[in-house]
Amino acid sequence: MNLSEHIQHKIFHTVSDVGAEEGKSIFVIGGFVRDLILKRPSKDIDFVVLGNGLEIAEKVANKLNIQNVAYYKNFGTAAFEFEGLEIEFVGARKESYNRNSRKPIVENGSLSDDQNRRDFTINALAISLGKSSFGEVLDPFDGLTDIKNRLIRTPLNPDTTYSDDPLRMMRAVRFATQLNFKIEDESLNAIERNANRLNIISKERIIDELNKIILSSKPSIGFKLLFKTKLLHEFFPEMVALHGVDTKNGKSHKDNFYHTLEVLDNICQETDDLWLRWSAIMHDIAKPKTKRFHSKAGWTFHGHEDLGARMTPNIFKRLKLPLDAKMKYVQKLVRLHLRPIALVSGKVTDSAVRRLLFEAGDDIEDLMTLCNADITSKNQFKVQKYKANFEKVKRKLKEVEEKDQVRNFQPPISGKQIMEMFALEPCKLVGELKNEIKEAILDGLIPNDYDAALDFVIKKAAERNLKAVS
Repeated sequence: MNLSEHIQHKIFHTVSDVGAEEGKSIFVIGGFVRDLILKRPSKDIDFVVLGNGLEIAEKVANKLNIQNVAYYKNFGTAAFEFEGLEIEFVGARKESYNRNSRKPIVENGSLSDDQNRRDFTINALAISLGKSSFGEVLDPFDGLTDIKNRLIRTPLNPDTTYSDDPLRMMRAVRFATQLNFKIEDESLNAIERNANRLNIISKERIIDELNKIILSSKPSIGFKLLFKTKLLHEFFPEMVALHGVDTKNGKSHKDNFYHTLEVLDNICQETDDLWLRWSAIMHDIAKPKTKRFHSKAGWTFHGHEDLGARMTPNIFKRLKLPLDAKMKYVQKLVRLHLRPIALVSGKVTDSAVRRLLFEAGDDIEDLMTLCNADITSKNQFKVQKYKANFEKVKRKLKEVEEKDQVRNFQPPISGKQIMEMFALEPCKLVGELKNEIKEAILDGLIPNDYDAALDFVIKKAAERNLKAVS
């Protein structure tokens, strides 16, 4: 196969010219070649040089008038940006590994050595940039056939490949999910055999791969593979605990692992937001800990939304996920995810809607997206009925918000004003009066305006024998 017509960008011809001038063989290798064949967009181009990659990078940069080149001498790589492309050069190398580390011992090597060290056959493809062989594809492991058959396979023995660098197991699942490829059976079995090797990999690298799976169009593919191979058990036992169905007195509950994946796939049809997708993963995370059986009611999970919200910070901390506003956002959606469903089930009162708007604030639309994704059932009539009722709730939310303006509202009278009004020092009573104003507005007892709040707080203060100072 020759792909010369697909590599006509200036960068390829410049690299080819430098290679000819310096008498060095240079190849495009890895993911760019794979994506070119798959007709997927790619901005990352890796060049492997049979020789010093740093020197070639410098000469190419000079020809292209590029000033900012990053040199990583310890790794033998150099990188720069050019016309929106991320360019990297490296000398061909061979690697060997110490069992207790994924960091390889690196030596200079041939193109064959460099292709041998690649994780998968589809990533070991190379394109020659030599003048006489420009565009020729070098495929020592039959990666082209694997692309055609949509197969993930390692170039060498999979046990060796995965044991040497266990992160490759996560990458196998990630590529299978992103590309909708199948992992070869031998390779899949090797992942399960080596799953516990994941413990030498940092959580940051594991989560980077997991987040790429979550951001794919159908993340359930990846999560099912992570579960099947026992990789998920190594870093996310709380999600593993969702799996399974208990039956008692003829009553069973749904499998919350597969339900969670269905909710995740549903929400992915509506949003690319990583943290909204994480809220789908986390929304039922506390169900195993709250599961109870009652002779009349059957299986219940009372309070799983509150416990799930409390579990969120510790899970995020352990997984090295951010503990900032992103975590608090997920925590809020987990805590509130049953509230819109409860409105669907019962009479939608203005008071309940006001409270939901107040607590959800600017995240109300995302909460509704999560809750809509959470409507799953094999009974399509039931699903359609719930979704129709859900539309009524959304209309009610809009009506109440337009009328009462309670989203993110603060009581019209502040704590400072209450202290000045009744000559009070900072104390519990000030907070109580302010809270009563808020509750009265949310309950619809008074409108959300200053005059009504003033009359109300004077009345409530009088009940405590307080009088406003002149």
